[in-house]
Amino acid sequence: MKKFLFVAVGLAVLAGSACSKAPECTAEIATKKAQDMAAALQEAITKDPSKAADLTAKVQAVTTKYQGTTTLADACKAYDEVTAAIKG
Repeated sequence: MKKFLFVAVGLAVLAGSACSKAPECTAEIATKKAQDMAAALQEAITKDPSKAADLTAKVQAVTTKYQGTTTLADACKAYDEVTAAIKG
């Protein structure tokens, strides 16, 4: 559980560090996507704790893919991919 929260915080930092304001992804949209991702993660863990390791691997793969990005568009893509992986 703590590992998931660490990953979620890492993605929040990614969105916070994003400096480009592409029209398709504003800071407000990125924040909403972060909240949706965190809710999906919490729901998945609560529903089936045995899938925690698998979800961790999926989330870490997406996090690694977007590590070092600096645009809000990339942050939004990362949130979308993580949420899709969680809901899988």
